[in-house]
Amino acid sequence: MSYDNTCKYLAENYPADFARWLLSSDTSDIEVLKTELNLEPIRADSVTFLQISNQILHLEFQTSPKSTPPLDFRMLDYYTRLKRQYWCDIEQVLIFLQATSSEIVFNTQYVDRKTRHEYRVIRLWEEDPTPLLANPALLPLATLARTDSPQDLLEQVAAAVDMIEERDERQNISACVQVLAGLRFEKDLITQLFREEVMQESVIYQDILQKGLQQGEQRGLQKGEVAVILRLLTRRFGAIEPEVQQQIHSLSITQLEELAEALLDFSSQSDLVNYLANISPPQAN
Repeated sequence: MSYDNTCKYLAENYPADFARWLLSSDTSDIEVLKTELNLEPIRADSVTFLQISNQILHLEFQTSPKSTPPLDFRMLDYYTRLKRQYWCDIEQVLIFLQATSSEIVFNTQYVDRKTRHEYRVIRLWEEDPTPLLANPALLPLATLARTDSPQDLLEQVAAAVDMIEERDERQNISACVQVLAGLRFEKDLITQLFREEVMQESVIYQDILQKGLQQGEQRGLQKGEVAVILRLLTRRFGAIEPEVQQQIHSLSITQLEELAEALLDFSSQSDLVNYLANISPPQAN
């Protein structure tokens, strides 16, 4: 189940609630921007861009601090692309969902020789659950907030979900709660407090399930493309260096398709190495 897709669903369907939480903004005039940026397109299920007046709120949800390229550079990359495209104030918030002691989650800036870029970081396990419990849209995040008694917190969330009057919204929020609660709680406890059939009837559950199937298909297609290309290269040039194979494995489907055409013009393995050196690394989710 995709935790990132769940957070993206919440942010895109309840943008005003996230704006109030993170920006103390009460405006309802918010536009959800596409998650593809100009230059070399980058897409990520965990990214949401909200345009609020003359400001953009960039939300990045992460379950793991590991990323290629590193998260701090990704935040800089997103910032420069957003600035180039919209030329307005940009507030970036990187939200870590799952507790970890990694130093990465305590980093709030990208630093290079003559470049420094700052962004905001929220570690949900350190957040006060009170404001999250008070807002139906944020109840799924409340399951991961600070507490001395996790089970009591989950019971509070379940009670708050039951109080949502509109049936479809209650089903969808319940589904999101159950997905994110899986990062902290055992399945048996979650099913004790939430009815599984309610989750399965929800729009968000079906949407997440469909996206998961699509991502699985994409991974299968990418794996097949890699296998064919490596077979062709081996037949033409003999054994391919492990480092080169690793580079090929990291390419997107589009890049693999372009490589499949380009390799017809290669006369040696050095042509392949030079070609790969000029390819931008794909953006990670």
